[in-house]
Amino acid sequence: MKIIDVASHQHDGNTGAWTASMREFWPQAEAVIIKATEGTGYVNPYCDADYQQAKKDGKPRGFYHYASGGDPRAEAEYFYNHTKGYVRDGIPALDWESGSNAAWGDTSWCRRFVDRYHELSGVWPMIYIQASAIAQAANCAADCALWVAYYPSNEYGWANERYGYDAARYPIAPWKAITIWQYGSNPIDCNVGYIDKAAWARIAGATTTNAKPTTSSPSPTPAKRSEDTIAAEVIAGKWGNGQDRVNRLKQAGYNPATIQAKVNAKLGASRPAARTYTVRAGDNLSAIAARYGTTYQALAAKNGLANPNLIYPGQVLKID
Repeated sequence: MKIIDVASHQHDGNTGAWTASMREFWPQAEAVIIKATEGTGYVNPYCDADYQQAKKDGKPRGFYHYASGGDPRAEAEYFYNHTKGYVRDGIPALDWESGSNAAWGDTSWCRRFVDRYHELSGVWPMIYIQASAIAQAANCAADCALWVAYYPSNEYGWANERYGYDAARYPIAPWKAITIWQYGSNPIDCNVGYIDKAAWARIAGATTTNAKPTTSSPSPTPAKRSEDTIAAEVIAGKWGNGQDRVNRLKQAGYNPATIQAKVNAKLGASRPAARTYTVRAGDNLSAIAARYGTTYQALAAKNGLANPNLIYPGQVLKID
């Protein structure tokens, strides 16, 4: 199975459009894994759009958390709380790398993270780790599938797979098998998965029932929620924008015009007179824009933000 893993840098920072490499490799990929969160203060603003596109395209999908090396239980909770709606639909994964990771080298961090995530979701996340550092997550091998990174060369695209994984140089014990091998990142992260769709679903937990997490995604549910609740979710950015929002509301059984009227009423009642907003931890520009009935591009331009993905707690944004 050909797999790509993607993050916000596969999108143009100003328009949000896919990059050329994303447009090239997405159609070829048989499955997609998408960065969702990092640490306890970052959510990929393009995660849900890419996740829903993968779902629409019929591609098995996953979502991952990039460890920053803080409190592992807190990071697991942050990951879970921002991806509840994907649980048992896609494979969750912990991305354990040295970059921006204050706990790199700690052989207990991954274990504490996966234990907490499993407590919350009933699902064991996959572990992504470089081949030379497998020992740092070895105590997760009995429960978590292995996603290992090893680049035999730096050739373009899918070419590296033909060289094979060097098990003599980089043994995978105590894991017995590699589930996904990332073997290239030029010009996008390319992987091969040694699984089929049925195995993907089993790792995602779709075939088990030992936990019943609540859902926070705006996917249709049998029991409809109040229009006021849906309007609040629209303001929070959970239903997308434009025609995508209209389609998803209709699919869930709501009247988009009625919901929009409630959104307008809520915004009119709650919009601060000063027309500024102070960024809080966990905020992203898209959600802030949705709250005020504008777009993240407009806010970025108004506040001189070269990269709309980079905002920080305490920053005061001009709305008008």
